[in-house]
Amino acid sequence: MIKKTITTLFLITVLCFYLYSQDAQEKENQSKKQEPLHHEVVVTANRVETSLKEVASSVTIITKEELARTGKSRIFDALEDTIGLSSTQNGPPGSQATVFIRGANAEHTLVMIDGTEINDPITPTRSFDMSLLLAENVDRIEILRGPQSTLFGSDAMGGVINIITRQGTGKPKFSLSGYGGSYGTYSGNGEVCGSTSKVRYSAATTLYDTNGFSAASARYAGNDEADGHRNLTLSGRIGFDPAANINLDFFTRWIDTETDLDNAGGDYGDDPNSVQAYNTLFVTGQARGLFLKNRWEQKFKVSVANYHRTSDNPPDALDPFLAEKSEFKSKLWKLDWQNTLFLHETNTLLFGVEHQREQGESWYRSESLYGPYESSFPLEKAHNTGLYIQDQLRFAGRFFLTAGIRRDDHSQTESSTTYRIAPTYMIEQTGTKLKATWGTGFKAPSLYQLYAPATLYGPAGNLDLKPEKSTGWDLGVEQYFLDNTFLFGLTYFANNFEDLIDYDFTQGYINIRKAATKGVEITFEARPTDSLSVLASYTRTEAKNTETGAYLLRRPKDKFTARLDWGFLGRVNIHLSMIYVGEREDLYWLDWTPTPVTLESYTLLNAAGFYEVFESVEVFLRLDNILNTGYETIKGYGTPGFSIYGGIRTHF
Repeated sequence: MIKKTITTLFLITVLCFYLYSQDAQEKENQSKKQEPLHHEVVVTANRVETSLKEVASSVTIITKEELARTGKSRIFDALEDTIGLSSTQNGPPGSQATVFIRGANAEHTLVMIDGTEINDPITPTRSFDMSLLLAENVDRIEILRGPQSTLFGSDAMGGVINIITRQGTGKPKFSLSGYGGSYGTYSGNGEVCGSTSKVRYSAATTLYDTNGFSAASARYAGNDEADGHRNLTLSGRIGFDPAANINLDFFTRWIDTETDLDNAGGDYGDDPNSVQAYNTLFVTGQARGLFLKNRWEQKFKVSVANYHRTSDNPPDALDPFLAEKSEFKSKLWKLDWQNTLFLHETNTLLFGVEHQREQGESWYRSESLYGPYESSFPLEKAHNTGLYIQDQLRFAGRFFLTAGIRRDDHSQTESSTTYRIAPTYMIEQTGTKLKATWGTGFKAPSLYQLYAPATLYGPAGNLDLKPEKSTGWDLGVEQYFLDNTFLFGLTYFANNFEDLIDYDFTQGYINIRKAATKGVEITFEARPTDSLSVLASYTRTEAKNTETGAYLLRRPKDKFTARLDWGFLGRVNIHLSMIYVGEREDLYWLDWTPTPVTLESYTLLNAAGFYEVFESVEVFLRLDNILNTGYETIKGYGTPGFSIYGGIRTHF
């Protein structure tokens, strides 16, 4: 099937090349001069740079300037006030952190860096731990809400988070920054970026270290030991322009972390010496060429992701007879050949093929009063090939339509076909944008769900699993006022999920669950002056198991956020933010029995201030949870109280 897919794509490419070379030759005969088409670089929601006004998808963009104003150093923290998203973390920085988009499961979010997916193949559901990512050397974060499998394949059932790193331009620029504060936290960062006529480069080194607080909440008995975390991240990208129409780019990011863990949340969940080490390496190479007078763009991308995670929990005073060790290793290889034809200023055709291979293995050993125990997951592999095509149409500069379809063939499960259609209409006279999307998504079973060996308690892996499926749509309006200085947005969304994979003690992993989410997203943004901006958003989400009628765990029904950024005197910038999260359902494990509980609503008030001492030096102060609110995102696990951080930034 792979050879047929690649052969088909090659024939399409050859045919398009022939047709449009004939068209180009004919036009060249008519006129020796032809201006190349210009395409404004705004957002990559359609896998090709597209003006935001043409995009029907619900998109949030967090720029490097916004990241700098908040003073936040972790991607997970930067996402917490994003419309349509909710998040959880089982303890302090470094603990497992997850994001839910429009109520979908955490594993239904595809996470990417520079367009390369980084979901970990060896995790049970093939999700990604958002606690690993630091915000330094990030140029922007793009969040797409709703099914995106037509362009991005498996895992994009709920949405996509794409983290785009900084690209160097101009003369060499150097920056150094450092800060410290509550919970024994300190962080240092160094960056360099720039470009020459043929080379573009950027690189950064960041060390983040904190003593943390107890992962098992100190509000419960027996939890008084802090759980620390260290993260060393090296990242860089370099680009070469060997010819006017050829670009070569290489990206890399290495993350090395060490995190203290607890046994569980709630009473006496503490563990004084349980440690997890996580090491990841992402490497991507991309070749880009423009042909036929910039009408045909080809991109060929190769990426490799390597993950290595170990944990060690020796005996201690609380558990003198228990010792545990584990190791998890996985790799992900991906090839992506993308073709974009700028057929006309009204039509952009995109098509390509992706081939992905993944592998994973793990082992776990323990010693206790019950004797030794060992469980291993032998090396297993899977691969998938996806063929996609999408057309973007523009009519009279006001009506825009994107439609696409994709076919994925997985080595173990059945094939998946997904599609997406996204029209938008812009009424320039009134500043009104009407938008809608309808699409489908899928998620292939993880390696663990397919191949996990049976245990003493029963079966686990299931080679007969089907892919999870989703269908989603949204309908919205954006209204601009007073020369685009004010924006009001309203979007209604709904998603249905089928064949969701769950664990059954008698059958192992099976396709058993159905779920549905629906809700409303409302946003208001005002930028009355260059130095003042206000943003407020409200998300209403109802996420339910459609078979039982129960609400899905840890998804708030209501979320409200507001923030203000104000710069004055040419030297000072103030950032204020407020986050309200409504009640959520959860489970609390008491004596190995899950007890339904309702997590209380909470409100967080945060602030950050920056003062430019000199032209290249500024000092900053950040205040988190100013009201010292006590709250939980997962029952029994700790969250930070009032925190204060201060530091300095220099650039030259």
